[in-house]
Amino acid sequence: MTISIHGLNVARGIAIGRAVLVVSSRLDVAHYFIQPQEVESELGRVRAARDAVAEELERLRASVSQLKRDEAPHELAGLLEVHLMLLQDEALSEGVRHWIVDRLYNAEWALTSQLEVVARQFDEMEDEYLRERKADLEQVVERILRQMKGTAAELVPSPPPRKTPIAGDDEADGFDAPLVLIAHDLSPADMVQFKKSVFAGFVTDVGGRTSHTAIVARSMDIPAVVGARVASQLVRQDDWVIIDGDAGVVIVDPSPIILAEYGFKQRQGELERERLWRLRHRPAVTLDGERIELLANIEMPEDAAAAVKAGAQGVGLFRSEFLFMGREARHLTRLPDEQEQYEAYRRAVEGMQGMPVTIRTIDIGADKPLDGKAPRQEYLNPALGLRAIRWSLSEPAMFLAQLRAILRAAAHGPVNLLIPMLAHASEIRQTLVFIDKARAELKARGDTAGPVRLGAMIEVPAAALSLSIFLKHFDFLSIGTNDLIQYTLAIDRADESVAHLYDASHPAVLRLVAQTIAEARRLGKGVSVCGEMAGDVQFTRLLLGLGLRSFSMHPSQILTVKQEVLRADAGKLADWARQVVDSDDPGELLGR
Repeated sequence: MTISIHGLNVARGIAIGRAVLVVSSRLDVAHYFIQPQEVESELGRVRAARDAVAEELERLRASVSQLKRDEAPHELAGLLEVHLMLLQDEALSEGVRHWIVDRLYNAEWALTSQLEVVARQFDEMEDEYLRERKADLEQVVERILRQMKGTAAELVPSPPPRKTPIAGDDEADGFDAPLVLIAHDLSPADMVQFKKSVFAGFVTDVGGRTSHTAIVARSMDIPAVVGARVASQLVRQDDWVIIDGDAGVVIVDPSPIILAEYGFKQRQGELERERLWRLRHRPAVTLDGERIELLANIEMPEDAAAAVKAGAQGVGLFRSEFLFMGREARHLTRLPDEQEQYEAYRRAVEGMQGMPVTIRTIDIGADKPLDGKAPRQEYLNPALGLRAIRWSLSEPAMFLAQLRAILRAAAHGPVNLLIPMLAHASEIRQTLVFIDKARAELKARGDTAGPVRLGAMIEVPAAALSLSIFLKHFDFLSIGTNDLIQYTLAIDRADESVAHLYDASHPAVLRLVAQTIAEARRLGKGVSVCGEMAGDVQFTRLLLGLGLRSFSMHPSQILTVKQEVLRADAGKLADWARQVVDSDDPGELLGR
């Protein structure tokens, strides 16, 4: 039966494929694809863990049988017997083998996937006693996972190639079908793991338009819907799914007519992309001759290639925190040291072929914890806690190591150093002291440090209202609209329950953006927008009219924004832009 699930449209386009569920577990489980030659070793890991659990249960059963009745209830022996039977059940073992052999899932992922399949079968049983055995199955699988923990094979993020999705292709019924990822939530670390994967689209139960799942999905240029609430409960492993990233709709088990309709839409989207691709080498100049700088946001050094390919004129935001995330999942127990960071930054600089690279110092906390796990409960509101520059200043050794790495990379090409979430003059002074100290340490070591332009993120209202302080110390400003909106409107941008209140066109937000652009231009300082607003074509004309001449966005958005720039007359937009900012309802004038 066809069902539709509604969420938030965060990355445009149409994806059609088989559902892959990332099942939540009480244990942290890594999800990644293996190479064909690793199948036998993964099967061996499952067998070894299963045998170890069987031995453990047998020992427990033997010890229970020796106890007196009042020391151990007789039900305990029966429970252990049930667990042993479930452990040897063919539905579990053969299902796990299927996910490893046919889908090339790693062993842990295969176990949790098959757990979800068998658990649904238990849920559908009429007998209440049998339905309750699902909890026993979950305990058995968690015992196996515990046995495997710490013995996982080395992560191999590159999966086997799969076919391009073709709606109606009979061969798509097999394992060559495109895949779409369905999850309750995905951390930034999860997204990094999946970034080079075969997934044609993403759906999550939670999240907002500027949650990091949405941001990375846009950077991957694949359709995504977030805030879909119950998607992970309604969609089953291997269901056919259509993701309509334009409308924010997920269609499960589509009929042939619906499939054909969306197949046509998918092909139309591909034709539009081909047409935009012809603009990649054309200069971004408005009708009245204003040259506009279109920069790229990247997460990893390898993203520089996509930025150059899309026609970016540099990197306006290198989110360095992605180098630090997901280390546990990749079996790396320490944070990247100075040398590892230096090599990553150098690759990005060299990859941009002489164009500037703006490296933001680590911005962790709130929705971006280092280990990909939820923030500790004692942090009542992580977004207002120890994050970004606050965290860096509290970890001097780490901060100095990052600054030294960035300064060394600057010797290989033009680098801008960007500091996130500054709000106080004292934070500015401390940061400048750390930069001077890092440069002095490199000089004392005899290492070469390159020149850098210093920039500050304007992403809290306090910063936007204290621009004179910032412009005394920094060469340029970068407006992080994602956080600026969040903090101005007191809206958690990752919380789907308040996502409808997250409004980039709110008068207060637009006035802070307009004020920042105007003040920076008045003092001859550079200013750019690096938040999601920069890549949203609904705001391109407004930002041009406000005087913005530097936009930084995901590489996938550059050509769409360039098309809007080429059609605009910046001079004629100035009066209209002022009317929008002064309006009580800017969204109406923007057509939102």
